[in-house]
Amino acid sequence: MTLEENLADMEMHAEEFFERKSFTYSILDGDMVIGCVYIYPAEDDYDAVVRSWVTESRSELDPIVREALSEWLETDWPFGEFSYASRT
Repeated sequence: MTLEENLADMEMHAEEFFERKSFTYSILDGDMVIGCVYIYPAEDDYDAVVRSWVTESRSELDPIVREALSEWLETDWPFGEFSYASRT
């Protein structure tokens, strides 16, 4: 993404967060962004759809992030069921 495209994307996510339509979080290592989490409304049997990514240079953290997020969503969010996007 160009800087302008990234800014537009971030502004869109901020508006959705403010309106409580969807939620986007950065995954940080100190002051460095190494990934992102997206929580969207589901259109099927789930309450939410969750997606996440980490940078290629930190790919070893992907299963750790996935496990931590799943636990966080199960304990601290009001979802009965959520779908965590599968890896390809």
